[in-house]
Amino acid sequence: MYILIFFLAHWFLSLFFQTFYLHRYASHKMFTTSKFTERTFHLMTFIFQGSSFLNPRAYAIMHREHHAYSDTAKDPHSPYFFTDVFQMMWNTVQSFRLYEKRLKEPDAEFKGNYPEWHLVDYYGSTMISRIIFGCLYITFYIVFATHWWMFLLLPIHFMMGPIHGAIVNWCGHKYGYANFDNNDKSKNTTPFDFLMLGELFQNNHHKRPNNANFAARWFEFDPVFPVMKLMHWVRIIKLRPATLNS
Repeated sequence: MYILIFFLAHWFLSLFFQTFYLHRYASHKMFTTSKFTERTFHLMTFIFQGSSFLNPRAYAIMHREHHAYSDTAKDPHSPYFFTDVFQMMWNTVQSFRLYEKRLKEPDAEFKGNYPEWHLVDYYGSTMISRIIFGCLYITFYIVFATHWWMFLLLPIHFMMGPIHGAIVNWCGHKYGYANFDNNDKSKNTTPFDFLMLGELFQNNHHKRPNNANFAARWFEFDPVFPVMKLMHWVRIIKLRPATLNS
């Protein structure tokens, strides 16, 4: 029971901060907040992503490139230019590291207006940080696992962030239905979008990239949007006015 709770908590907390902070804030600036609150979200992203912490600057740059070049040869992770999801993941990791380590500069249109915290971004991306988090996960499993098969979940903990990204980028552009013609192959992968906290409403999102509500039709539900509206009402964040009545 403890292992299941830990796995689900890690899955959804890591995913929440990926979609809420890295995607909707760092990449799209769907809301504003104070510098203190931004730093709090930044630190929580590092803690909950743990061994698979994704640098917000690198994430934002690549995501903006993805929108600009969706499903073309310049898209950094379109499934239509790779034979399988593993090749797509590897190419994404290689491109991500170039921006993470500042070995490559983005085009001007993709640069700036993303959160940076050099101390956390640097140490969160080091191998020692990833190993420490990995050891913590392993220790928890040693203490609480009751069956050998539970240890098979550990690789998912180690690679949680990239796994979430691979599911969204592969499934969200190959499987499902489209509400809008976006001149790309983006899809809405219902009902699995709920397990991905709305991230699999890719077709809706590519149509309205700056709308905080990824759902568009009556039967679609983005579970992160009500959380964002609550944060807005209690003045933790300030949503863009266009998203409040969505």
